[in-house]
Amino acid sequence: MVTTDGHLLGGRVLYRQPADGFRSGIEPVLLAATVPARTGDHVLEAGTGAGAGLLCLNYRVPGVQATGVELHPAMAALASDNARRNGYPGIEIVTGDIASAPLPRAFDHAMANPPYHPLAGSASPDAGRSLAKRGSNALIEIWISRMSGLLRRRGSLTLIVPPWLIPSCLMAMAGSDSPCSSIFPLWPKQGRPAKLVLLRGIKEGRGPTRMLPGLVLHQADGSFTDAAQAILAGAAPLSLND
Repeated sequence: MVTTDGHLLGGRVLYRQPADGFRSGIEPVLLAATVPARTGDHVLEAGTGAGAGLLCLNYRVPGVQATGVELHPAMAALASDNARRNGYPGIEIVTGDIASAPLPRAFDHAMANPPYHPLAGSASPDAGRSLAKRGSNALIEIWISRMSGLLRRRGSLTLIVPPWLIPSCLMAMAGSDSPCSSIFPLWPKQGRPAKLVLLRGIKEGRGPTRMLPGLVLHQADGSFTDAAQAILAGAAPLSLND
């Protein structure tokens, strides 16, 4: 696999990823910023890719323990290498399918940027990217059920998905005893429809689902808003509790 060297969080985290095919966007950085983890907590990420989300989480919360599950062996190896290069011994990468990978531990938090491109859509010519991105309602339900089943009581489950998947996610979260407590839209620009939303569920939670104001990502000229820049470059947390 040919890779390129880059960084995350404004240069605070070293990040090596494939030169072609599946390359990380801002989604794992935003996702990691929402996880309400504390030092010593154990966090699970399904579909960790090259590890961008767990790397950002470990920078923001020193001492957090994290397990990433990645189906593609080369990507799993890359995630392990990224953790080593950044000096994060608390990150463990498991090669396998989140639906069946042996994970005996109970986790305090779980997060995922799951495959969500419709199967009926055009497939990427890159097999790795296609595998990482193409999903379905059934696949999302499997991921949510497994992650929720691995959570401790009152643990958090956080997803970043497109709006069309919200109904399936809400049903799966409720059905796996981690009902959605917060829906947080990510607005591309002021007045534009959200292309992605963050969903937060709480294991054995009983509160109502709240629609939060969300975050505007870009200014009219395409640059990041100050609030988005604080997260993407400054490693600021993103609360889903407001």
